[in-house]
Amino acid sequence: MARLDIVTFPNPMLARDCSPVGEIGTEIRSLAEDMLETMYAAEGRGLAAPQVARALRIFVMDEGWKDREPAPRVFINPEITWTSPETRITPEGCLSLPGVTARVERPAQIHMRWTGIDGTAQEEDLHGFAAICAQHELDHLDGIVTLDRIDRQTRLALIEEYSA
Repeated sequence: MARLDIVTFPNPMLARDCSPVGEIGTEIRSLAEDMLETMYAAEGRGLAAPQVARALRIFVMDEGWKDREPAPRVFINPEITWTSPETRITPEGCLSLPGVTARVERPAQIHMRWTGIDGTAQEEDLHGFAAICAQHELDHLDGIVTLDRIDRQTRLALIEEYSA
């Protein structure tokens, strides 16, 4: 396993739509392992492939590892198939925007489908922080960062603070 360099804003890689993952072979399994190692080393709870300069539809997540035993998960070609009408506004940090926290409104619950690292189809209802984290990482696969989810004035203020 290897730690990868994390791409930071405003790198254009973070604004790219990612390509679907095809065959889940050694290269993808190795990428997932490296992404998990990178995420834990950076003390993150999720990490998407474009954040490590790979334009592929894969992210890793372990939303609760700071409070309990690690439970890493790999999401390949994820898609949200349902969102709750109830939303939550929560502070979100991002490994690609170090030091920046944005208050983002998102659905409180989602239903998501994806392929696991073993190639099996997965689906699950996610709620609470797991739902927020998964939506944040899925945004990265669509070229969206937290700054794209907030109003213009707040975005400009956070960019100015980040750039200072």
